[in-house]
Amino acid sequence: MKFQGVDYYKIDDLLSEEEKMTRTLVREFLENEIEPLVPDAFHEEKPLDMKVIAPKMGALGMIGACLPEEYGGNGANYVTFGLICQEVERVDSALRSFIAVQFGLVEYAIWRYGSEEQKQKWLPLIARGEKIGCFGLTEPNHGSDVSSMETVARKDAGGWVLNGTKQWITESAIADVAVVWAKTDEGVKGFLVERGTEGFSQMAQSRKGSMRASEVGELGFSDCRIPPESEMPNAKGLSAPLSCLSQARYGISWGVIGIAMDCYETALNYAKEREQFGTPIAAYQLVQERLVTMLIEITKAQLLSYQLGRLMDEGKASYTQISMAKKNNVAIARMCTRLARETLGANGISLDYSPIRHMANIESVYTYEGTDDMHTLILGQDITGIPAFRREL
Repeated sequence: MKFQGVDYYKIDDLLSEEEKMTRTLVREFLENEIEPLVPDAFHEEKPLDMKVIAPKMGALGMIGACLPEEYGGNGANYVTFGLICQEVERVDSALRSFIAVQFGLVEYAIWRYGSEEQKQKWLPLIARGEKIGCFGLTEPNHGSDVSSMETVARKDAGGWVLNGTKQWITESAIADVAVVWAKTDEGVKGFLVERGTEGFSQMAQSRKGSMRASEVGELGFSDCRIPPESEMPNAKGLSAPLSCLSQARYGISWGVIGIAMDCYETALNYAKEREQFGTPIAAYQLVQERLVTMLIEITKAQLLSYQLGRLMDEGKASYTQISMAKKNNVAIARMCTRLARETLGANGISLDYSPIRHMANIESVYTYEGTDDMHTLILGQDITGIPAFRREL
């Protein structure tokens, strides 16, 4: 059955015709060309080939949706970007990770902090899906505590020399360019490192229990020499990478609604068809309670992200508001995967149904782009004025 959408509070009435048209276009593309590929990709035997998929997404304007037209984008608003994230994550989190990384982390970083030459070189190619980027911030020993990163860049007469390792990097193995953050004598800086650069290694990680349809892995830098023009001139200090994370977190807040919607619809349809003791299980109070709980929480998440999107478009959103949406909506999606799995009973653990795959994926989403705990502390500091990220021992 084709996805019908979940809209109990008539939120569609708040969307423009252009926003709804983009959502429909993306939904039809995914249902016709991508959804059939996901079950096999989840086995890690044949991950989604983003080198093939990306140009198709680029042709539909999915990758550079919010980029200015002068750099190959569509100049779309943030609500449109959110709807795209919602649709792709409804199919699989790997797809939303790709979209959110390409725009929120790579394109946004280059657009805001890069030189004009860097923007002209990379942004149109990435927006069209002809080139793929990745974002190197997380390290083996440092995730949430980015200020303690160990990757360093040393300046010499010929440019910069990078040394260090980045881990859990989406599209690490296939990226044509990496946005890399490193400590320097002048503070944290951002660099663009191209595939094939001597001393630069790119590896994929297998045997994952989550995000199995996507390429995730490691970036290595061993006396990796890059030219001076690789430095992003306007990226200075930790505020630069953190601002990029806010863009990606916004996309997540919408994307996980797609997970929750798919789980709700799967559970609802199953409950109306599955009979036990002579009646559909949808007739039982406990089953109805699960379905109603999912619907209520999805509706609240939709309203939260919709208002956040409008604030983003008006330039009024704060990073703490983005943290609230990421924290709340991921928790809701996580709950919906479990309630749907329970509703499907034994069939809930079958990969013939999507909830168990979403359940595995949401564990990654719950952790990356700021763990749930970190977003709690971000909000806690905002409302109390007291940072609680560390204690003197």
